[in-house]
Amino acid sequence: MIYYKTPATYCYRMKLLFTFLCTLICLAPAVAQIKNFDAKGRQAIRFSTAGDAVDAHDGEIAHFNGTYYLYGTSYDCGFQWGNKGAPFCGFKVYSSTDLSTWTDRGYLFDAKTSVWQSRCDGKTYGCFRPHVIYNQKTKLYVLWINVYDNVVGYRVFTAKTPIGPFTEVAEPHLAVNSDMPAAGLNNGDHDTFIDDDGTAYLAYTDWRKKGSIVIEKLTADYLSGTGEHVASVSGEQTEAPGLFKRRGIYYVVYSDPNCGYCSGTGTSYRTAKSPLGPWSDAVKISDNSCGGQPSFVSTIKINAETVYLYGSDLWNNAAKNEALANYYWAPLTFTADGAINPLECLETYKLPKKVKSPVPANLDNSTGSDDFSKQCDIAASLQRAQSFTATKSGLLSKLSFTAFKNNNPDKELVVSVYATNGNSQPTGEALYSETIADQSIGWSAKNIYVKPNLKVKKGTKYVIILKSAATTGCYGVTLSDLTNFTGGSALTSSDNGKTFKADEHGVLKFETFVKSGK
Repeated sequence: MIYYKTPATYCYRMKLLFTFLCTLICLAPAVAQIKNFDAKGRQAIRFSTAGDAVDAHDGEIAHFNGTYYLYGTSYDCGFQWGNKGAPFCGFKVYSSTDLSTWTDRGYLFDAKTSVWQSRCDGKTYGCFRPHVIYNQKTKLYVLWINVYDNVVGYRVFTAKTPIGPFTEVAEPHLAVNSDMPAAGLNNGDHDTFIDDDGTAYLAYTDWRKKGSIVIEKLTADYLSGTGEHVASVSGEQTEAPGLFKRRGIYYVVYSDPNCGYCSGTGTSYRTAKSPLGPWSDAVKISDNSCGGQPSFVSTIKINAETVYLYGSDLWNNAAKNEALANYYWAPLTFTADGAINPLECLETYKLPKKVKSPVPANLDNSTGSDDFSKQCDIAASLQRAQSFTATKSGLLSKLSFTAFKNNNPDKELVVSVYATNGNSQPTGEALYSETIADQSIGWSAKNIYVKPNLKVKKGTKYVIILKSAATTGCYGVTLSDLTNFTGGSALTSSDNGKTFKADEHGVLKFETFVKSGK
């Protein structure tokens, strides 16, 4: 115990200690996190740095040169599985330095061509599951995708960078189903894996054996199979394998049972001492894959610690267009003997310090991007609105709102800005109005930008109204009842805008930009 000569000395020393501790707390780095669900258990929408919902599904997260890359199938252009008139959207990639802040890096290759539309549009089984690995010998990134227009069931590409553009190479050859007819259910969902010695393997689904997992060794350039393989790793009615290695043990995690676009199917795994087996009996670690279907297990580094990140696609209630689907991402955990623990379905997974994005110039109001869910009902007599208070006087040069469409609405979306009577109800004529063409709005939630160039006054409340005369389909928005936004609230009208009432969801995702001036 330390004694002080006088109470004054004690108080002074304690004050210094208190100040020091407060400084440590204030300077401590903020902890970023992967948020899978909000406090009410609802799926969290992940937004890119551009403010659009991340639109990359049934792919994987890869780690190259200190940067994380999310690869996936896009649904934004309106692809619908089994809809013969639906286009193929292509494959997207996003990059991140912290697994929390994602930047849209575009498409891996141009899928708008007639060749790719004929291979992958709604008249086919579609094209899915992009996986990218790096070949140290050839210095090329290798992309495998699942297709159904050829015999083997895959097409392969190479690129000099992780984001492409990727160029198609010769069709690969595999040991399984090579004598089957083309354009059939031969081989399906797959994963690529590189062992410690640089040898690569493909784990894939054999549909001719009713959904059994196969693992095949690839050639040295990773562009085709060698024929050396093990069949029937799993039983029937499985798919979507994820192959990885931990402490000398090989694991294959897969969907059990197989269930395309299911919002909740099981996850099982098996182990082996070699990628070509023999493989152990199955162990189930989840009955519902945290509300989705298993997609990948990625071996990545976070602050020098190796993490086995499990991914599950939280499919949108088996909708044929999955632009509104979200994701579950969290590390697998293991027992002392190497068994995988049952999935915990974490609401959030804490990550290292989040990279701070710069504040956009002239930003006046913003609801942020955390804890938003989706709602599609803008059509006919139902309108949605968001009020806001200008924090400075000047020119409302730009505003954004996050919107999407569903089931092909037959009329455009109209955005308007009104003055209010003080309690968020619109008054008078619209101060600004613009019609947004149907073609300008995707099936995935994206920021829509308009330029009102409207004079606003500090402390005055305004309201943004979204409406459509559509009689089929709908336009949707993202809303949150957990975001702390005090400048206004979400509103709805069911009588063509005659009256508006407060919406229980709290706020719409939006931003306003005001250039200061008189």
